[in-house]
Amino acid sequence: MNNQDYNQYLKKKTPNSPLLKDCFNAFWVGGGICCIGQGISSILGNWFHREEVRLMLPIIMVFLGSLFTAIGIYDKLGKFAGGGSIIPITGFSNSITSAAMEFKAEGWILGLGAKIFQIAGPVIAYGTVASVVYGFIYWVTSLL
Repeated sequence: MNNQDYNQYLKKKTPNSPLLKDCFNAFWVGGGICCIGQGISSILGNWFHREEVRLMLPIIMVFLGSLFTAIGIYDKLGKFAGGGSIIPITGFSNSITSAAMEFKAEGWILGLGAKIFQIAGPVIAYGTVASVVYGFIYWVTSLL
């Protein structure tokens, strides 16, 4: 089978994606997650200072993402919404929690400890390197 035959076979077997419906689902689910975060922020704002709320909100959203992943809701939401469920911070939480749940059977060190950041690790590494580079550039420009 050559490349042209394979591409024709692949087109025949691959279902067409309803692009408009997928974009709509991603938009309202991602927006809904952000609205939930804003609601939590507004409620916390009644009792805490703004700086404290800024620290608590990501912790709460990561916890909720992990909780909903553990009980199986977030995976169903991800299949329905696609990128709308991946982009918010809860998607990051989902990727780490899913890996932790999958590799826990292999042991604490070689399973959970080694593979928990398999998906999220490159994001963390890139973010760390980018922040160091940005900090260095900021430091150099502040000296001038």
